[in-house]
Amino acid sequence: MATMVESIRDDILMLVASEQLVLPTPPEIAMRVREVAESSESSVTDLTALISRDPAIAARIIRVTNSPLFRVSFPIQDLQMAISRLGMNYTANLAIGLAMKQMFQATSEMIEERMQRNWQITSRVAAYAAVLAEGSGISPDEATLAALLHRIGVLPVLTYAEEHSNKNIDGITLDKLSGHLHGQLGKMMLEQWNFPASMCDVPANYRKLDNDSANVTHCDLVTAANLLMFAKGENYFGRADWAALPVIERLGLPTDRNHPDIQEIHQRVAGASNIF
Repeated sequence: MATMVESIRDDILMLVASEQLVLPTPPEIAMRVREVAESSESSVTDLTALISRDPAIAARIIRVTNSPLFRVSFPIQDLQMAISRLGMNYTANLAIGLAMKQMFQATSEMIEERMQRNWQITSRVAAYAAVLAEGSGISPDEATLAALLHRIGVLPVLTYAEEHSNKNIDGITLDKLSGHLHGQLGKMMLEQWNFPASMCDVPANYRKLDNDSANVTHCDLVTAANLLMFAKGENYFGRADWAALPVIERLGLPTDRNHPDIQEIHQRVAGASNIF
């Protein structure tokens, strides 16, 4: 099994380096939203008009605004109200992240299942990251976007599997390949898409639990979000000793997984289930 995984991994990296396996490009709506948000001449009306062209993203933005993540005092009923509530930058980052869901599509059942599972993980991690960002010095919208992008490198691996069906790559091998490669490929994709370095570093480094820095980073929030999401799991994050993790200390989180503060975070995220 290991030999097959290593052989296919090397083949994928070789094909990417030679541009025979082209890394995915972001959805057009994501790039147009970024352009509008970065223009000093743009207004809420401009952003509303653009996002309204994609009813799925518009609906999700309204749903996110009304979720327990924001604790609004009255229901937000339309997109312009939601954008006014969130602000231009927050809405733009959220829309860019939500647009990535459009990339999680496949033709085979095995690939489709893994794409959907990957989105379910990233969207859940995004909800945790948004809550953890409060008071961290990083805005919740940037934390949300970083989380929605942190496993984007899975896509070229799944694309390879679809295009090389003759290799008969089974589910276990595919999962191992995704685990080995998604960080490296994700960083390459975000760099190619001209995201800031703070975002590009997240896919490559969020699993490094010994990262030590003076200030909280986007990577910290995604790492901690995974730790909370898998707190009762048996995977890499679930087995981690919180008392030994610098990221837990940097974020001021209790080392006891059953602490009331941790349970409150779980409750907020549970109330925001499936909002992305």
